[in-house]
Amino acid sequence: MLNFDGDVLYVGKARQLRRRVANYVNPNGLPMRIRRMVAETVSMEIITTHTEVEALLLEANLIKKLLPRYNVLLRDDKSFLNILVTGDHAFPQLTKHRGARTRKGDYFGPFASAGSVERTVQALQRTFLLRTCTDAMFASRTRPCLQYQIKRCCAPCVGKVSEADYADLIESSRAVLSGRSRDIHEKLNAQMQAAAADLEYEAAAKFRDRLRALSTILARQDINTLDFGDADIFALAQVGGQSCLQVFFFRNGSNYGNRAYYPSHDDQIAPGEILAAFIAQFYDERIPPALLLLSDPVEEESWLSEALSQKAGRKVALQVPKRGSKADVVKHAVTNAEDALERRLAESATQRKLLEGVAQIFALSAPPQRIEVYDNSHIQGTNAIGAMIVAGPEGFQKNAYRTWTIKNEELTPGDDFGMMREVLSRRFARALKENPERQGGSWPDLLVIDGGAGQLSAAVKVMEEAGVMDVPIVCIAKGHDRESGREDFYRPGIAPFKLPPQDPVLYYIQRLRDEAHRFAIGTHRAKRQKSQIKSELDEVAGIGPNRRRALLHHFGSVRAITRAGLSDLEQVPGISKTVAKKIYDHFHGGA
Repeated sequence: MLNFDGDVLYVGKARQLRRRVANYVNPNGLPMRIRRMVAETVSMEIITTHTEVEALLLEANLIKKLLPRYNVLLRDDKSFLNILVTGDHAFPQLTKHRGARTRKGDYFGPFASAGSVERTVQALQRTFLLRTCTDAMFASRTRPCLQYQIKRCCAPCVGKVSEADYADLIESSRAVLSGRSRDIHEKLNAQMQAAAADLEYEAAAKFRDRLRALSTILARQDINTLDFGDADIFALAQVGGQSCLQVFFFRNGSNYGNRAYYPSHDDQIAPGEILAAFIAQFYDERIPPALLLLSDPVEEESWLSEALSQKAGRKVALQVPKRGSKADVVKHAVTNAEDALERRLAESATQRKLLEGVAQIFALSAPPQRIEVYDNSHIQGTNAIGAMIVAGPEGFQKNAYRTWTIKNEELTPGDDFGMMREVLSRRFARALKENPERQGGSWPDLLVIDGGAGQLSAAVKVMEEAGVMDVPIVCIAKGHDRESGREDFYRPGIAPFKLPPQDPVLYYIQRLRDEAHRFAIGTHRAKRQKSQIKSELDEVAGIGPNRRRALLHHFGSVRAITRAGLSDLEQVPGISKTVAKKIYDHFHGGA
């Protein structure tokens, strides 16, 4: 959260940003300190991360670097939580620690989130059956406690495990906290497989349970485990004639935060020219690191590299990576640039101007007050649904969204034209019945349909049969190679046409279409999950018995698979990058 001068007031994280921000809207009940913070806040910068672990690490890095005023409890290391593996006892304890590091042992951190640290400690204790009792309680035990009975401790206090075996468990927990969780996971998996092969199913079940517990903290920490040291990442996104440059700073392989810039430039300037001019100005009073990773090639790269090398007093390389971890980091930065630019466009371009542009482009008599956008979703005709989203001067009107289950059993599976005919027929049959005078805000001023000439023909026929001839219809179809920005627009009696790639109205129509697509896919998936009582993995294309078995062996449960990051899925034997992407998109709302 930033104030009017751009100073950072607060750094936080949330799994559901909408809910988190909504907590600040109503000041009643908020502490006075938070009320002051909300009153000073004029804008927010949002960074998306792959996993919750990654968000925790980034939050810690940003708070240490920025020292925001309202992160008052986290201003120095004494305010951060650490995870301590004690070193002053024969059977070490793994616990949370805050304050001066006076006790002997290994400290991991600091971490900013007490809740995340608590969950991590509990997961490690359950995974490796580590003791949770104090040293005094440990010394006084004569029989195992309840933790042993429920299989959450190995009871070293009464000799149920040797000192050497317990030391091995402690070393495994250290390995996880040090980022070597893959090795431990493979070790547990091998032990489970060996036990199962020897028909020791009880022992195999124990290792399985450990794998499940470990999966909660296993998410790969891409943000702090890169294979390069110091680097700055420059990612450019362009939409609607505007640009956003996200600059990420990595030092010693760790993400030290990022910042978004919005350079002013002519619409016709190429991305490489924008990047080159920006980088030259950016390092006017800064010393560049040895490596700059760029999203696009820059003009006069050799000159720019030489100038930066002279300023730094050492070689400075500029790279546009195409594969590997460097390319992954740049791709992530580009995603953040696109998200930031989307938010800026949504905030800066008023809905009124956009609607005026829609009216002008599609020859409407007035700016539309209600735009209805339609899309279908199905898998080879199964669980087919039609969806409608509504937008107007106030933005998306989510209370007006509607879905229809496709009921016509005579349709050929996958007949998108037939599905659209059914959806529009039912929509306007009911609309005419409930509002024959076509008055009020429930009657559309424009229909936007995801599709091409075929969808347009089907829609026009339905409207003619219903006697509704005065509602304009526009179909939007992706252009060559399904490239965004090259969409073709279809209208009755008019040749297909395109809008300029930098036109804000094009971006607005794309957002409408994408929202309808998101809503249709979400509804379809919810329907599919409800109608089928079997593993969600069965719904992912390309996942057969062998791959399903490999995923379950690796993660321990379907729930853990649904929470895994893309890089985690790629680590599973037999799961290619393509299949991993399908699995990730299935569980995280990808197209």
